[in-house]
This record gives sequence, structure tokens and C-alpha cells, in this order.
Amino acid sequence: QVQLVESGGGLVQAGGSLRLSCAASGSFLRINTMGWYRQAPGKQRELVATISNGGGTNYADSLKGRFAISRDNAKNTVYLQMNSLKPDDTAIYYCNAEVSISIWRLREDCWGQGTQVTVSD
Repeated sequence: QVQLVESGGGLVQAGGSLRLSCAASGSFLRINTMGWYRQAPGKQRELVATISNGGGTNYADSLKGRFAISRDNAKNTVYLQMNSLKPDDTAIYYCNAEVSISIWRLREDCWGQGTQVTVSD
């Protein structure tokens, strides 16, 4: 019913930048919080950043200052600008959204398929 499609991942050298996008589509009433998570090989999935429908943001402490999350509510899209990338940022980045699908399903947790970000030395 709700699809999240990420784009913008790829291979970048250390110190470079990437911008990820995630567009939501399907049938729903409203998209609430949107966010990005990442999972590196052999590690658990971790929070990168979230942004509320009103624009309030939350970041993993270690990423503040290098990453910036934003959203375009008219396009149902969330972005992640990643600067000064490091090899430790290598991971699969997942888009997440809390979606109100209907009046009976007000807080559905939706995930994208993930996009690979690889940062080389």
C-alpha cells in the first residue's frame, strides 16, 4: 500500500558528498515522521536522522554537523545530505516512514529496500 523508494547511493571517496532521496507513494492519509537508518556489515541497524511532518529533526550524535535531513511534504520525499564522508559511513541506508494509512491504521511503520553507500579511502 505504501512504497518507499530510495535513490542516490553509490561509491564516493572519503571527504566527498552524497545526497540520498526517498519518495513515498501509494495510498495513505498522511506521512508522519520520516527518517534514515543505516546498517553496516556485521552491525545492527542504527538511527541516522529523523524529521517530523513539521520539520523537527533528530540526529545520531556522531553524525551531527556532517549529515542533514530535509523533506518536501508536497512530494512526499525525504532527503539526506551527507558531507565529509568517511569509510565508516559505508553501509546500506534505509528510508523509514511512519504513515497513517487509514483511520484504523494510523501509525504504520514502513521501510524502503535500502541503498548502498560505499566510501573508499
